[in-house]
Amino acid sequence: MTSAASEVSSPVGVVAGGGAMPFAVADSLAARGITPVLFPLRGACDPVQVEKFRHRWISVGQLGRAMRLFREEGCRDLIFIGTLVRPSITEIRFDIKTLRLLGNVIRAFRGGDDHLLSGVGRILEQDGFRMVGIKDVAPDLLMPEGCISRAWPADNAKSDIERGRAVLTALGPFDIGQAAVVIDGHVVAVEDIEGTDALLARVARLREEGRIRAATGRGVLVKAPKSNQDLRFDLPTIGPRTIEGVAKAGLAGVAVIAGNTIAAEPQAMIALADAKYLFVVGLPA
Repeated sequence: MTSAASEVSSPVGVVAGGGAMPFAVADSLAARGITPVLFPLRGACDPVQVEKFRHRWISVGQLGRAMRLFREEGCRDLIFIGTLVRPSITEIRFDIKTLRLLGNVIRAFRGGDDHLLSGVGRILEQDGFRMVGIKDVAPDLLMPEGCISRAWPADNAKSDIERGRAVLTALGPFDIGQAAVVIDGHVVAVEDIEGTDALLARVARLREEGRIRAATGRGVLVKAPKSNQDLRFDLPTIGPRTIEGVAKAGLAGVAVIAGNTIAAEPQAMIALADAKYLFVVGLPA
C-alpha cells in the first residue's frame, strides 16, 4: 500500500474515459467502503453503464466546470482512468477557467499521453485537488508477479521477454508506446498511437503476408510503463481482448510488469489464455 492509499478520502472522483476500467475502479472502491463519484467524459464514457453510479458529466476543455463539480461532490482525491481519443486542441471548446490556464494546457498537449495527463494533473493539484493512481485506490486490479496461466514461457520466450523489456526501456523517454512484440530475438513491431490492439493486428497481418516466417506459437507481447512515467496515469492494461489479439498474432504469450499493469477482467483473461494455451506472466518491476 502506498502512503497516498492510506490517506485516500471518501468520496473519490473517478474521471472516466471509455472502456470497462472506470466501472471496475468504482466497484473496487465501493467494496472497500469508499464512495466513488464518476465524472464521465462526454463522447468517451459509456452512458448506459455510468447510470449505475453517482455521476456528473464533464467535457474535455471545461476545467472550470469540472473543478466546480469536483468540489460540489466533495472529491479531493481524483483518478483518471479509461480510454480517450485525444482531440485536437483546435477542436476543444474552452471555458473561462481553462482559457486563463491556456498556456499550461497547450504545454500539456505538446507531448504523448503521459505528458498530457500529468500536465492536466498538475493543473488540478495547483487548484487544491490530489491526483491518485490505481495503486492507491484499487490495487486489486493490478497484475500480480509470476505466471497466472497454466502455460509457462519456454526458454526462447524468456529471451524474447528480456529483449522486449530492453527495447521498451530504451523507447520510454520518447513517450512512443508501452508495448513491443519480439519473435526469436527479433523486434517485429512496436506500439504507436494506434494502441496494443492495432499492434497485434499488424503482427497478425504480417504473418498472413509471409513477412513473419517464424512458426506459430513463438514470440511474446511485452508491455511496460514508460521510463520516468508518472505511475498514477496511463498504466499499461491487458485483458481478454489482449489475449484474443495475442492468439490471432500467433504468439506464445504476454509478459507485463507486475504491480504497474492493470489486469482487466482477470478471471476471463486467465480462462481465455488457458483455452488458447498462452502464457500470461507478471515480471518483477
